[in-house]
Amino acid sequence: MAKKWYVVHTYSGFEEKVKSTIERNISAKELKEKITQILIPTEKIIELKGGKKRETTKKFYPGYILVEMDLDDTTWHFIRSTPRVTGFVGGTQPTPLQQEEVDVIIQQIEKGPAPQVKTHFVRGDSVRITDGPFTNFNGVIDEVDSDHSKLRVMVTIFGRQTPVELNFLQAERT
Repeated sequence: MAKKWYVVHTYSGFEEKVKSTIERNISAKELKEKITQILIPTEKIIELKGGKKRETTKKFYPGYILVEMDLDDTTWHFIRSTPRVTGFVGGTQPTPLQQEEVDVIIQQIEKGPAPQVKTHFVRGDSVRITDGPFTNFNGVIDEVDSDHSKLRVMVTIFGRQTPVELNFLQAERT
């Protein structure tokens, strides 16, 4: 029987612990042939705090892990009895994910979207431009586009207010 991917619900924040517990116990219970992969879907986030870049990871689905397995009574009970697992999505009759859904999730994990930038820019903030042709100019944020990680900053050039479009990484709050 072909293995399928199932979604397992865990206590939020304990996904890594559940994954390592399952991986450690698979060999003890001789289930290597039935449970082959465990994934925690994550993406990279770049945070800007105090003008410093910090890369962190964020879970796509907090409280859930994906397990590729051959589902039978033994594997169901094995996963279900793992500490900090609350159950399968689908309850006592877990529903496997479609292969297309799994492919999209795996692609997001491997390639990932461009790392998201998380910052705290607000319209009206004073900023200093740190990169590009206007490096070291100061300005005031006129518009924040969080979806595209863009800012429109009003900079005084030759005595006139001029809008400059920047990405979040090109400016820091002053």
